[in-house]
Amino acid sequence: MTEQPPQADTPDYAVVPDTAPEGGGADPEYVLTLSCPDKQGIVHAVSSYLFMTGCNIVDSQQFGDNDTGLFFMRVHFSAENVVTAERLRASFAAVGSAYHMDWRIHPSQERMRIILMVSKFGHCLNDLLFRASIGALPVEIAAVVSNHTDFRELVGSYGVPFHHIPVTRDTKAAAEAELLTLVEKEGVELVVLARYMQVISDDLCNKLPGRIINIHHSFLPSFKGAKPYHQAHDRGVKLIGATAHYVTAALDEGPIIEQEVERVGHQVTPAQLVAIGRDVECQALARAVKWHSEHRVLLNGRRTVVFA
Repeated sequence: MTEQPPQADTPDYAVVPDTAPEGGGADPEYVLTLSCPDKQGIVHAVSSYLFMTGCNIVDSQQFGDNDTGLFFMRVHFSAENVVTAERLRASFAAVGSAYHMDWRIHPSQERMRIILMVSKFGHCLNDLLFRASIGALPVEIAAVVSNHTDFRELVGSYGVPFHHIPVTRDTKAAAEAELLTLVEKEGVELVVLARYMQVISDDLCNKLPGRIINIHHSFLPSFKGAKPYHQAHDRGVKLIGATAHYVTAALDEGPIIEQEVERVGHQVTPAQLVAIGRDVECQALARAVKWHSEHRVLLNGRRTVVFA
């Protein structure tokens, strides 16, 4: 895409920086993400806006999709003066409107508040709890929700609140309503299904679009149901895989964020396949959560653009 200065639709924008506090301090940093119809002048408009508001680009990534005609961009920038996110959003609105952007500005140091959901397989839960505890994930785990009580002690050892919300066919709607109440109360931006073995209703998917991530083995649709790794072993598979994706009303068909694979040989037993599968599930899910919480994933219809 050839960049040229925008013409008549160039917005007139400016922002007055907040007064810097005495004693100085590190410059605040932000992440701008956007998608819009592709046209000339987008990068120029964004970079000009940042220059005029006293900001400095730390890192910038962009992608123009020829199939959809959409343009995607992620810009990590610092502000030379103490400019609040609210002022940046207010002043960038003119740019966003001029180019019909779907855009967001986030303080880069804010840790995203998330909820983990789990049933009876705890490998992904334990992995995410540990990564978050050592700072490897830029998240704050507000709570763990489970339809069983198996991992109450594990979750408590990390100092994270544990919520037991049983689910039956008759109580499913009430259980999801309780989850939504918790999401709103805790200011949660992302729900992670860390091997949560309940189907999410269409209603919940619609209320949290692009805010639920799931992980599952990548054998689907070949090996459905119980013991997929044992089924795979019986067929002599040579690759073990896992897929992390956004949850939509179409079961296990949401936009893919990340996938991981591991090659296996004929000598690997079903139990070893399960162990390898757990590892690749943990890796794929952790990367998906990290990238989402760093605002690196942009939806592109049924697909994603990932600025990793």
